[in-house]
Amino acid sequence: MTLTQLRFLVAIADAGLNITLAAERVHATQPGLSKQLKQLEDELGFQLFTRKGKSLETITHAGGHVLERARTILAEAANIRSIAANLRNEARGDLRIATTHTQARFVLTDAIAALSRIYPQVSVHLQPGRENDALALLDGGQVDMAIVSTSGTPPPAGIALPAYRWNRVVLAPDTHALAKLPRELSLDDLAAQPLISYDSSQKPESSLRRAFDAAGLLPQIAITAGDADLIKTYVRAGLGIGILAEMALLPRDTGDLRALPADHLFARCTTWIVLRRESVLREYVLEFIERFAPHLDRRDITRAMAAGTHIAEGVAVPHWRERQLADDGVAAA
Repeated sequence: MTLTQLRFLVAIADAGLNITLAAERVHATQPGLSKQLKQLEDELGFQLFTRKGKSLETITHAGGHVLERARTILAEAANIRSIAANLRNEARGDLRIATTHTQARFVLTDAIAALSRIYPQVSVHLQPGRENDALALLDGGQVDMAIVSTSGTPPPAGIALPAYRWNRVVLAPDTHALAKLPRELSLDDLAAQPLISYDSSQKPESSLRRAFDAAGLLPQIAITAGDADLIKTYVRAGLGIGILAEMALLPRDTGDLRALPADHLFARCTTWIVLRRESVLREYVLEFIERFAPHLDRRDITRAMAAGTHIAEGVAVPHWRERQLADDGVAAA
């Protein structure tokens, strides 16, 4: 049994049992991967997958147990490599981040740019998608961190570090009646309009859904998208009223759109940096966290990783607007 065989096994599982795709991801040939899988099954004395012709159909019960242990072994092997690289002061490597389109597009740019200046030999790989998908990638060991948001407690997986707080804003064409209201916007106003928001707003646990439910209202979710720029596009097309994260609002958007405050309507959210439990962090990972969330102390992060606990209590977490004011102050200076 070799680490290569275990890596191939995990790759097959993560590729949905598609050997061709798994081979591409591990930079191997399909015959080579199949040969290594057969050798592993021969050594173990049982099949890891059920087969239908030449295709893999399901993971066997025994294969599921082996797969779970294989992930642990590969994670520990990666930890050993990280320890060695840190001791050698090695300044090269890869940082794999799973996050949402909003975080990747509107938030992470400055921190990644700073990291690239300090560690030019570190490659950053972004995997934008849905938040649940980001946590699944982290849990499967396919990324080094996930950056996701919740409106309440930290995400259930990994070690969560609070990066910043934020609120939603309502976006309407500047000619729309809501943009000219002489009073504060209400949920009743929004419930009467077709709404355009993120994919997550369809879920019952969505804080947007919960706000309407608490008021006894049923929102008309007309269009959903994973990308804030798409939400703006459809608002501009007159297809509805947008509800999106305030980070996604750019100065140029207010030329033809009106941003209406919604702090009083929806719960405040927190963006979290989520790391795998029991992972050894490379120095450049700590540098990235420091650039992205400067209020987090490296020693606290190290202690949280060692204890396997979230950093949620006793930390003053800035709001997005505070971060923006600080950035504007630095730029002005």
